[in-house]
Amino acid sequence: MSRPGGNITGVSILDVELGPKRLQLLHELVPSATIVALLVNPTDPARAETTSKELQAAAHNLGLQLYVLYASTDRDFDTVFARLVELRAGDLVIGGEPFFNSRSERLGALTIRHAMPTIYQLRSFAAAGGLVSYGGSLTDAYRLVGIFTGRILRGEKPADLPVQQATKVEMVINLKTAKILGLAVPQSLLGRAHEVID
Repeated sequence: MSRPGGNITGVSILDVELGPKRLQLLHELVPSATIVALLVNPTDPARAETTSKELQAAAHNLGLQLYVLYASTDRDFDTVFARLVELRAGDLVIGGEPFFNSRSERLGALTIRHAMPTIYQLRSFAAAGGLVSYGGSLTDAYRLVGIFTGRILRGEKPADLPVQQATKVEMVINLKTAKILGLAVPQSLLGRAHEVID
């Protein structure tokens, strides 16, 4: 990563590494939930497996039962939400995934329609009605990309630029959704939020 070589460099954001923290935050919001579900995309098996393993361990440490559900097409979402009811899941963690990123607004709306407390990585999810988002700051990542672009345009070679990791993490809580779901958001979480949607 420090010397990518060739004609490659880039910016990475925190994603899978934040899965256990997402589960912990959701558990703080819905402490009564003992059955939790994780949504992953089976067409990205490495990410799905890593996310599942990390969240299984985190769920075990929190005394929670975790079920892993799968979606790789838009049609799968109806099946997922029906399965949540069958499992009596108290909340849902959506694993970071490009397929889900492009559908974060739809997922936010679905979680409201199905009254399912849910956490995801992108702010757009919380803005669309999802309960909470917790993930790497896209603004911070874009800023780093802009800096790299400027350096390359001034003549530096991409191979000489180490891959950067955007490290800023943001939490957005949707209080409107919390009220709809009948959840009282602890002041400790509100104080840590970067944004609160009223």
